[in-house]
Order: sequence, then structure tokens, then C-alpha cells
Amino acid sequence: MAMQAGGESGGLSSEINVTPMIDVLLVLLIIFMIILPLSRRAFDTQVPPEQKQKQQQPQDNTQIVLELTPEGGYAINRQPFSKAQLDNAFHQIFDQRVAKLLFIKTAPNRKYGDLIDAMDIAKGAGVQVIGVTPPPEPGQAPAQ
Repeated sequence: MAMQAGGESGGLSSEINVTPMIDVLLVLLIIFMIILPLSRRAFDTQVPPEQKQKQQQPQDNTQIVLELTPEGGYAINRQPFSKAQLDNAFHQIFDQRVAKLLFIKTAPNRKYGDLIDAMDIAKGAGVQVIGVTPPPEPGQAPAQ
């Protein structure tokens, strides 16, 4: 009696036993399912409550606001300037100031490039902090 390996065809069988590989993958899956929720980190934040009625704050005369008007012009604290005059105006305003803060208010129809150009001119004139005012909420008159 002769023993044949691999069945009756007379050749060797080269089938791969995948059972141990599946067992290892299932163990890894269980490990990752347990570790993933433990590795999540959360941080506490406090969000101020929404105010139903906004308080009107008196406008500070020391604030400098650059406005990009809908007509395509520029105004610093409502005084009109051309784009070429902005650099000189910024130097006159900010050279003697300690706090070099500028707020920019832009009309919705102005291009993004116009805003970036105005910010570049302001940075070149020594403005250190630039704040962009948000657009007015729908149904609310624009701030004056």
C-alpha cells in the first residue's frame, strides 16, 4: 500500500490554509475596536450664550476702519481715498500710533483681490493687526 500526497492525481497539493490568517485578522480587529474609543480626546469649550438684543456700543474714535465701498472706492473712517493714496494715509495715521490695529469692512460686490490688495498696502504701512468686520445679518441694516 502506497500513500499518495495530494489526492489521487499523484501530484503535491499546494493549497494555502487561510484559517490562521483569518484568526489573526479577527484578533487585530477586536484590538483596534477596543483601543479606538479610548484614544479619543475631547476638550471643553465655553461658548457665550446668544444675545437676543445686541447692545449698541459707542463707537471709539481711535478705531480706524477701512471701507471698500460698493462703487469701487476706498474710505478710511468715511473719508474717501483712492487706492494710490492709501499708503500715504496709512503712514500718516499709524506712524505715531502704538496700537496698529485696522478694521476692514467690505461691500459684498467687491472682489477678493481688492481686499487682499488693501491688506497688503496696510501691512506695508506698518499695520500689525487687521480685523475684518462680518457682513450684516439678513434683515438688519448695515452698521454706520
